[in-house]
Amino acid sequence: MTFVEHLRNRLALVIIVVFIPVWAILIYALSLEIAFPFNIRAAGRVVMMPANVLNQLAGALQILALITGFMMFVTTLNSASFDRRLVRAGFPQLCLIAAKLTALAVVALCVALYATGLIWLTHRPAQPVLLAAALAAGALIYGGIGVVLAAVLTSDLAGLVLVTVICSIDLALQSPLATPAAAGALVRYLPDYGPMQGAVAAVAMDTVPWNAVGPAVGWALCTLALGISAFAARTSAHQPVGGPVTAHS
Repeated sequence: MTFVEHLRNRLALVIIVVFIPVWAILIYALSLEIAFPFNIRAAGRVVMMPANVLNQLAGALQILALITGFMMFVTTLNSASFDRRLVRAGFPQLCLIAAKLTALAVVALCVALYATGLIWLTHRPAQPVLLAAALAAGALIYGGIGVVLAAVLTSDLAGLVLVTVICSIDLALQSPLATPAAAGALVRYLPDYGPMQGAVAAVAMDTVPWNAVGPAVGWALCTLALGISAFAARTSAHQPVGGPVTAHS
């Protein structure tokens, strides 16, 4: 039922089918090939990356964050009342949480593999598995953020706008094309710091930047834990489902 709910989100499916190829291929073709220095702090190296490749990687992370975060937000928000009824009827809350996490993992993995394949069409990354893992990690992080936002927002549009704003600021601050702040140390505390470091390393290096794994895993676990806590609170058996219950003889 969780997967059926995702498949009903036609806007997200259109974004997957249309926007990911546009972002991954057109942004590469239309951007300049001027090389910019990118500091892979996790590996202690500065690499020269063409602007079109940096734009492509940042754009892929952004669109995957948007898709996964919005999908998890919408399904969690729309199914809240039904999930509460299931819990009140005796359905194990842990099974509902497991269903949400399984759906999030499958969605993140599928869109990451799809985006990796599209990037492969423009240029071959040195480590395609690492690239797919970095993209999937970014999707997982924002999927958890989407679940958290579903606990405090009541509008689909508000969720879409907020997810878009958060991931746009996150990745813009890490791009040397967008701001000099990308050279600062504060970027290591951003949600997509680990995924961005891993994605660039997957294209430019033959080694894995293991120091980027910790931040990526930490953010993913943190957002998922917050999302699970928010979901558990919203689906608690003690939460009211609707109006007062009338007894009938």
